[in-house]
Amino acid sequence: MTTTSPSTVDAATLRELIAAGRAPRLLDVRTPGEFEATHVPGAYNVPLDLLREHRAELRNHLDEDVVLICRSGARAAQAEQALATVGLPNLKVLDGGMLAWQATNAPVVQGRPRWDLERQVRLVAGAIVLAAVVGSVFVPGLKWVAAFIGAGLTFAALTNTCAMGMLLGKLPYNRGASCDLDTIVGQLRDGSRK
Repeated sequence: MTTTSPSTVDAATLRELIAAGRAPRLLDVRTPGEFEATHVPGAYNVPLDLLREHRAELRNHLDEDVVLICRSGARAAQAEQALATVGLPNLKVLDGGMLAWQATNAPVVQGRPRWDLERQVRLVAGAIVLAAVVGSVFVPGLKWVAAFIGAGLTFAALTNTCAMGMLLGKLPYNRGASCDLDTIVGQLRDGSRK
């Protein structure tokens, strides 16, 4: 399996493009909850799972330069791979994601604060491991739950995917406002942004 590094754009260059009136289409692939908490002004929220499922249809509405955004760049790179498979040209990933964007004191749309998905994964995984280790004092077999979580986190790091993150992303806390394909396509077609 051949994987290529995605083409990237740094936060400073993206800010310059936006300021010069040459802003690319900005697609934020984080969960709706993360997007509502904070996002780049003018970005469209197209969660990664929805993008993967409907990439061919979305391709019909993305003919110009596109910059993909997530928290750190990992999910955006996955989105870039998914859109590249349907032949979408001119894709770039915001290098360092929202973390890099905010580090440059770039403008953001701020909503209700929420924990980002990666922080939620650390909390849930840590709590399960801690409970399994403490519980194994009374039920020795529980140590295997901790081992399973450790194996899952190792697999997630090696493959740059996270099953726990995908599951947590489906919780109501992370869903936020309605984010369905018809709404997204309508926004992309009309040029309206959230």
